[in-house]
Amino acid sequence: MRSRWSQPKLIAACAAVFVAIAAAPVSASADDSYTDTRYPIVLAHGAGGFDELFGVYEYWYGIPDALSEGGADVYVTEVSQLASTEARGEQLLEQVEEIVVTAGVARVNIIGHSHGGLDARYVAAVRPELVASVTTVGTPHRGAELADFLRDHVEDGSFGEAVLGRFAEKLGDILALIAGTSNEQDAIGAIDALTAAGLEEFNERYPNGLGDAPCGEGPEKVGTTRYYSWSGDRWLTNIFDPTTPLFGLTNLVYDERSDGLVGRCSSRFGRVIRDDYRLNHVDQVNQVLGLTHLFGPNPKSLFRIHANRLREQGL
Repeated sequence: MRSRWSQPKLIAACAAVFVAIAAAPVSASADDSYTDTRYPIVLAHGAGGFDELFGVYEYWYGIPDALSEGGADVYVTEVSQLASTEARGEQLLEQVEEIVVTAGVARVNIIGHSHGGLDARYVAAVRPELVASVTTVGTPHRGAELADFLRDHVEDGSFGEAVLGRFAEKLGDILALIAGTSNEQDAIGAIDALTAAGLEEFNERYPNGLGDAPCGEGPEKVGTTRYYSWSGDRWLTNIFDPTTPLFGLTNLVYDERSDGLVGRCSSRFGRVIRDDYRLNHVDQVNQVLGLTHLFGPNPKSLFRIHANRLREQGL
């Protein structure tokens, strides 16, 4: 008699398959220097991000190791979880200055996820001699509709704004504490920085790498710095991903395809590698626990391929 699978058993089996696939090692290149870039790779996290929680759980889940295995020198930075781009950018700049001294190099390649991509742009604008390349991943260069939605529904200077800001800042404080840092938080400053108006002002001050058309492609090289971007355009990628319900809600405020938090056109910057990967906003950094789209790209492979791209450019 053929046994039948109950629904719970089937779900558990599917989950095991997804986890096994996500945990599988990235195929190593025959060239053990595949990701051996000339300059170190600096990873800059997004809003609400961190380097590691409790010294164990990585924001860039498995990505630093995947890059290091091919020869890359990788540094993971941490800035205020919630703050304006200029405030976060200054914190990132301090770490970049320390990295170039520690590593004994002249420049670095910065890869920024989400708000971290804007921080990277800031560093490249104020200290271009330190930055060989900027790569943004799921970054809202033209603004994030969710930030505008929050701004439109929370009156400036109101009690609601104070409550929202205080709650978000406490959450940021908790994340910072768990990550072992004590950076100051500014939730309202972060929201304002990510609105369309906030990004319009930012882009006027720091235009390098930005295209003329809202959904166009920017220059790959400005001065001695190269600019790249990639992003996903799916809010739903894996039913076992606990962020799926959240992105299902946030996606409702977007008029274009999005990764749940950043619209496809808004993510386009510099040389656009792709803007339509089967990735949601956290899939782009291999979260949560590597539970990404079964038929989508392996995020670790995307970072390895890009490191090799930088290597081929002499960066």
